[in-house]
Amino acid sequence: MKALFPYAETTRGVVVRVSVSYLPEQSEPDKGRWFWAYHIRLENEGEMTVQLLTRHWVITDGRGARHSVEGEGVVGEQPVLAPGGSYDYVSGCPLATPTGAMQGNYHMVGEDGSAFDVKIPRFPLLAPVNAG
Repeated sequence: MKALFPYAETTRGVVVRVSVSYLPEQSEPDKGRWFWAYHIRLENEGEMTVQLLTRHWVITDGRGARHSVEGEGVVGEQPVLAPGGSYDYVSGCPLATPTGAMQGNYHMVGEDGSAFDVKIPRFPLLAPVNAG
């Protein structure tokens, strides 16, 4: 699993796994645009059903500029994860530099009404050296 998803973080039994890939076909280095896709897998290893309500990302570019993104759910959904369940989605991130990083958290609610934040591990956005 580590090879597929090299970045992982566990909070209160919810595991967030991330893999990231540079997309040269969607990048235009000569125009100052680099693009990555990231694949997130959420796994509920806890005892309680949980639902993802909102997301908060902090995206840092290669110049150190930080951009905060908040919103409801992920890819238009607010997935519910039963114990032992998982949810996968893929999204993307453009940057104006060939390097950067992302990290953040998901705000979850448990079936008992408890609300908590689940950490998204920091992962690098790195274009190949020959990509502009």
